[in-house]
Amino acid sequence: MLKTQIVEGLEVFSCLPTKKTKLPPLLFIHGAFAGGWMWTETFMPFLAEAGYPCHALSLRGHGGSDGSEHIDWHSINDYVADVVTVANWLGEAPVLIGHSMGGFIVQKYLEHHDVPGAALVCSVPPQGLIASQFHLMFQKPQLFMDINRIMSGNYPDTEVLREALFAGEIDETMLAAWLDRMQPESHRALWDMSMFNLPNLPAMHRPPMLILGAELDVLVPAFLVQATAQTYGLPVHIFRNMGHAVTHEKEWPLVAATLQTWLKGLRP
Repeated sequence: MLKTQIVEGLEVFSCLPTKKTKLPPLLFIHGAFAGGWMWTETFMPFLAEAGYPCHALSLRGHGGSDGSEHIDWHSINDYVADVVTVANWLGEAPVLIGHSMGGFIVQKYLEHHDVPGAALVCSVPPQGLIASQFHLMFQKPQLFMDINRIMSGNYPDTEVLREALFAGEIDETMLAAWLDRMQPESHRALWDMSMFNLPNLPAMHRPPMLILGAELDVLVPAFLVQATAQTYGLPVHIFRNMGHAVTHEKEWPLVAATLQTWLKGLRP
């Protein structure tokens, strides 16, 4: 059963297993323009059923968290501080699972904190957003402009969202609901991810890490996910025929099952 609560101004969704286990808690971190809601219908119930206590926060200015009126001033460091707040509230170091911008936040969190494991899902690479921005601008210039419109609160229609986030057949009701919950993202945070606050690789803790990407992702292309894996000296799993929003593609259980298999291999 899904529970929602406010922790120091942050919206936190929790989905717990029916029986208490000794498995580590999972903390899910959403990407840009989204909120903790993106995990609640798929990955969280799937992994809670496998025995993992699952939690997802909405970063400040997102979803039901405080700070939406100042969204443009929030930095990546602010978002990292939000993860620290919720991790401290959990009372136990969680396994971090970050999607897109959330994966970048996970990497920044590891500069000062250790965790049992960290999964980067279609994550912004440690080298930042510049390469993906140029790739999108040259490969899909109209989509590049449409996404930039979101920054000023001008939301695209469902067809633009479909092209940006999905590759396979998707449920139209889900697509409309996703569009309805989208929101502007902080310009400051996006600049941080572009060049001004990239991960300090020598300073990072290196827990067990999982690197996942999607073959048809137009926002964080597979070659950049592969570059992330090469940076950390790790293998990478690229899911065929999927787009950026692997949490809601029709074949999302394949991604969740891969995550579950990796979690089983973490040291107690």
